[in-house]
Amino acid sequence: MVENIVHEGQILSIIVRNSFNPPGISFFTPDEFSQQLALLKHKAGKVIQPHVHNPVLREVKFTQEVLVIKRGRLRVDFFDDHKNYIQSAILGEGDVILLASGGHGFEVLEDAEIIEIKQGPYTGDKDKTRFEPAEHFQIKIISHE
Repeated sequence: MVENIVHEGQILSIIVRNSFNPPGISFFTPDEFSQQLALLKHKAGKVIQPHVHNPVLREVKFTQEVLVIKRGRLRVDFFDDHKNYIQSAILGEGDVILLASGGHGFEVLEDAEIIEIKQGPYTGDKDKTRFEPAEHFQIKIISHE
């Protein structure tokens, strides 16, 4: 199952649930995203031809990050570009999320191990603007069932 979190025509996030299991190759991101996300599913014996990546100049204006939930559960809160709360989703073991635009925050619901993948180089505090989380009474969980 794949969920696009969209607000006013802008993709805030793409969630790929652990239960998503089609054959072949599935790309989830538009070609213009600076971070590309795909699921590659191959049978034993498949040979992927060796290759190198050519130097291609790319311009990255905003950081997009991917989180892989190895263990645990967490709530992700989505915000628009103006820091207004939109909605939330629960992520569990094996789920993958691409945080594409807008803002986001998290509350860990069960002890978690998370792998984070994003563009570099990391510039520390220059890389993000922090703001107050959503109030508990505002939280609206979207269901993926």
